Amino acid sequence: MTLNGKHALVTGGGTGIGLAIAQQLASQGAKVTITGRRAKVLNRAGGPSLFPAVMDVTDEASVTQTVAAAVASRGPVQICVANAGIAEGRSLHKTDMALWRRIMSTNLDGAFLTMRECFRSMRGTDWGRVIAISSIAGVRGLKGAGAYTASKHGVIGLIRSFSEDHITEPFTFNAICPGYVETPIIDQNIDLMQKKGLSQQEAMDIMVKANRHARLISTEEIAATALWLCGDGSQSVNGQTIEIAGGQV
Repeated sequence: MTLNGKHALVTGGGTGIGLAIAQQLASQGAKVTITGRRAKVLNRAGGPSLFPAVMDVTDEASVTQTVAAAVASRGPVQICVANAGIAEGRSLHKTDMALWRRIMSTNLDGAFLTMRECFRSMRGTDWGRVIAISSIAGVRGLKGAGAYTASKHGVIGLIRSFSEDHITEPFTFNAICPGYVETPIIDQNIDLMQKKGLSQQEAMDIMVKANRHARLISTEEIAATALWLCGDGSQSVNGQTIEIAGGQV
């Protein structure tokens, strides 16, 4: 497979799943714009084929201007990876509107804005791939995380709708739905669980056991799936939720 000459844009591309995907795409010849809110993190991750660009997915003007600048520099976006997201759990009676809006504006609004702006340039080309990083919470309810679960269900709804809109065109829209992946979010979850009285090991055990094969998933596994969706033989995979959780969800 070669992605030579293709321009990819990956949100949340400075760390974790986003960086792993960006590196895999670059290894196959793509020019990859990596975006995020922290310039220092992005610059540290940048390289010969990874181009950092500060962008806040919750800010429409930021997304519109940053994607336009990336297109002007590297051509139309033909691989869009809407990966940026936050994870925070809270029970129903403790979920205030501030938390609800914070999660929705990043996970759902941000995915929508990213896909919309990237597709505006993609639709003028003869090939394109849109990949959203959802979650197993997007296909089932996640206990104690209603806002997060709703946001990830919403991302899948967008993917299914957009794939129908363009089903006869040379573009595909798919969602990857990982279980617990070995990223900095794991550490954040441990901190939150410790505040609720759990030990570090107890918190880790909860997340590990939530994956059916009882281990954390590597970012490389998610990146390999994204790369496959960009490769030959995947052109009929469209509007799908690809679950990576170590077994049936």
